[in-house]
Parts: sequence; C-alpha cells; structure tokens
Amino acid sequence: MSDHLPQDDNRPVTEQGPLPDTTIPIVVYVLHLAGMVTGGLTSLVGVVIAYVYRGNGPTWLDEHYRYQIRTFWIALLYFGISGLLTLVLIGFLTWLAAVVWLVIRCVKGLKALNEKRAPENVDTWWI
Repeated sequence: MSDHLPQDDNRPVTEQGPLPDTTIPIVVYVLHLAGMVTGGLTSLVGVVIAYVYRGNGPTWLDEHYRYQIRTFWIALLYFGISGLLTLVLIGFLTWLAAVVWLVIRCVKGLKALNEKRAPENVDTWWI
C-alpha cells in the first residue's frame, strides 16, 4: 500500500503556505467594470490600486495586477479611439465592441482568480 495520496493534475499550481487574499484583485476587476458607468473614474482608482499592490504576492497574483494594468491602458486606448470615431458615427459600434471586450476580459480574470491561477494571455490586446 502506498502512503501518498493520488494527486489531481488539473489542480492549479499554488505556492507553499496559506493562499493569499484575493479581495483586492476582485475589487480592481469590479472597479474596471464600474468604470463603464462612471466614465472611467473607478477604473482609474482600480489601476492605481493595481500599481500599488503589484509585486507584493505570489507570481500568479502579480500576473493579475499586470493584467489589470494592461486592461486599463488598452481600454483607455480603445475608448479614446471610439470617442474620436463617433464623429463619423462608426464610433458607437467600436464603443460597443470595447464594452464587450472589457466585460469579457474582466470576467476571464475573475474566473482565473477564483481558480487561484494567473489569467491566460496577459500580453494580448484581444481577449
């Protein structure tokens, strides 16, 4: 009889010790989503929080902060371009696409955070 328990290979890889608190990254994702209603003000607060907390946790959690920071800057670009394009009326469509992009990106980040793993494709400009 073997003294070790079988391991589930589908479990996320975690570092030794207690799992870190994920409240702050959750708040940042929610602030990004709320930014659609507040004109980006809460998203600005969220990115400041992400910059402050980046580098204070395990690698997988730091990747969430990096993902959130990139999400802010890319969203700023996408919404800025959409604002300019409203002058030729196509901006309303690109704005809608940017909203969908932001929601999907935040939901993917929250899902990965819930699974205690880094988000996928942190460096992508897409989803």
